[in-house]
Amino acid sequence: MPGNTEIIHSALDRIMAGYVFPRRAAEADRAVRARLAAGEYDSLSGAALCEAVTAHLQEACPDRHLRLLWEDEPRSPGTGDDDGGRAAFLALMRTENQGIHRGEQLDGNIGCLDIRWIADAGEGARAIGAAMELVAHTRALLLDLRECRGGSPAGAAMWCSYFFPADEVHLNDFYERSTDSTRQYWTLPYLPAPRYLGRPVYVLTSATTFSGGEDVAYTLQALGRAEVVGETTRGGAHPTARHPVTEHITVAVPTARTINAVTGTNWEGVGVQPDRAVPAEKALETAHGEARQRLM
Repeated sequence: MPGNTEIIHSALDRIMAGYVFPRRAAEADRAVRARLAAGEYDSLSGAALCEAVTAHLQEACPDRHLRLLWEDEPRSPGTGDDDGGRAAFLALMRTENQGIHRGEQLDGNIGCLDIRWIADAGEGARAIGAAMELVAHTRALLLDLRECRGGSPAGAAMWCSYFFPADEVHLNDFYERSTDSTRQYWTLPYLPAPRYLGRPVYVLTSATTFSGGEDVAYTLQALGRAEVVGETTRGGAHPTARHPVTEHITVAVPTARTINAVTGTNWEGVGVQPDRAVPAEKALETAHGEARQRLM
């Protein structure tokens, strides 16, 4: 097992090489190296070390995606097959039903989809389409993202595509530091299930809603396609790559930033602000009641 100095140097090297804002990366690098030199991490190991370094990284560079992660189950560092965590994410989605936890029909013929992860637009397309088929004939839809902890930007664009006409709508852009280029995300011209048009949509949020879940909520809200009901979300808008440091430790490095096509900014650090602020546990009841009232 590498020592703390080696672990921290390796993680900082990854951050310096890939973090979307180089100047902020340098500030975080200096702050953590100073603490390392002062011996602040000498007595720490495992999850405690990851928590301390993460706190200090985010203190110097406020970014909720920037962190060291501890996993109890060992894994091969796999430096020769480092794909930024994509393979691990796809494997997780296969065990999580592509992020779709539940679909149901509520009173008043109002659909509800409980989404816990935003799946990849490739592997997840059929499951996303199947979920949308379930609610295709409802009169309104509640998209429950209160337990959604993140996912794929392309998957977020696919989910959003279902709520706009076939004509392409510009959703957002992603600036990538590694290529110094910007990728545009538009609504998709083809989807494997019917689009959900001309009916009310409500997005339910909580303080747990993060990253890819926030992307869907923020985008639909900014484009005037959905009302957000619930709590302000966690505030993480930077797509992230994950790199193994040891068999137990991974460093998460935000490599890009989101630029919404309407607002010109994103939800980093501030979260998605609900249109109707209510405690998360009351969001479903509130949105369902408003939808029924609206349909009357």
